[in-house]
Amino acid sequence: MERSYVMLKPDACERKLIGRIISRIEDKGYKITNMKMMYLNEKILREHYAHLVDKPFFPNLVEFMTSGPVVGMIVEGEDVIKGIRILMGPTNWYEALPGTIRGDFANTTTCNLIHGSDSVESAEIEIKRFFGNA
Repeated sequence: MERSYVMLKPDACERKLIGRIISRIEDKGYKITNMKMMYLNEKILREHYAHLVDKPFFPNLVEFMTSGPVVGMIVEGEDVIKGIRILMGPTNWYEALPGTIRGDFANTTTCNLIHGSDSVESAEIEIKRFFGNA
């Protein structure tokens, strides 16, 4: 069974969309095997977003991601990585189609509600980063 790391970002928590987003994941037939609410710090964000640290928008990303709690989840299912990414919609909210999480709920490029692993390898790294050896 494939696993993915999924994170609901501070805007999803602030806007009280956690239940609605989780329902979409579960309605698709995926199983949430571990979940926790947490506050992130700059150190873990530098690790998680290492590919973005040198970008001019990185300080704004850190400010946003530390502005409130996030909900981290381990989600399992057949082809779950691809399936979650389809459910999320493209990173840029204005490209996301209605019916996707971002297409229905996101309203800015930075505040795009959700993160999902992009490969089996990154999923295992992200799961270990946020859940240890779960």
